[in-house]
Amino acid sequence: MKKFAGYLNLLYHGRDPVSVRFRFALLAFDLATIVFFVALSMTGYRAAWITVVDIAIAVYLVADISARAVIEKRRLRYFLRPTTITDIVVVVSLVIAPFVESLAFLRVLRSLRLLQSFHMARDLRGMYPFFRLHETVIHAVLNLFVFIFVVSSLVLVLQVRSNPQIADYLDALYYTVATLTTTGFGDIVLTGPWGRIVSVLIMVVGVALFLRLVQAIFRPPHVKYKCPDCGLTEHDRDAVHCKHCGRVINIETEGL
Repeated sequence: MKKFAGYLNLLYHGRDPVSVRFRFALLAFDLATIVFFVALSMTGYRAAWITVVDIAIAVYLVADISARAVIEKRRLRYFLRPTTITDIVVVVSLVIAPFVESLAFLRVLRSLRLLQSFHMARDLRGMYPFFRLHETVIHAVLNLFVFIFVVSSLVLVLQVRSNPQIADYLDALYYTVATLTTTGFGDIVLTGPWGRIVSVLIMVVGVALFLRLVQAIFRPPHVKYKCPDCGLTEHDRDAVHCKHCGRVINIETEGL
């Protein structure tokens, strides 16, 4: 058992080419399932083969959750993590979707799996200069992407039966993006107290994330380097002195 756990730990956390390819494959599968769930929620189409795909994805998720639990030292803490709870909810929704179609929307929460990509981000930074150079922008895009898809699913859940303007996920996504970008066409309006609360959430949190992305794109890129004196961790790429304490710093660059 220890040997098997060690092999799993190497796959999920190792730096060798096989482990990196394995995590790339996990990320690719996550992205494919997100596209599948969103596309299915837009069409509302239901067929026997979709049920088979749902069960296959559920089996994969159970295997992934179990594998991560095996290599975790604090398993109770692992099962209490929001990402783990979300995966369990998605598994349940996939299994019961053919019988309780109203809960199928929970599959959209699969987008939260992207938040588990910390090790993947580390691998990308180590392997490609592009990701090291644009790390702040990539993280801002990821946060905004996850927020849009999760909040759109929440809009769909709360409004699909009571609001004729929200008929499918595409309507919810359209409203979320229009509100987040402060466009506000007014052709779709959320109804009821919960609708107003969600609208406030989109305007406050979503606009902040959107502005963060804009700031990351247009602000001069920074590099991570901890100043030995004052502890400042981010500096301009061409910095020679720490802007807080004035110490001469030696930031390694690749001439980019």
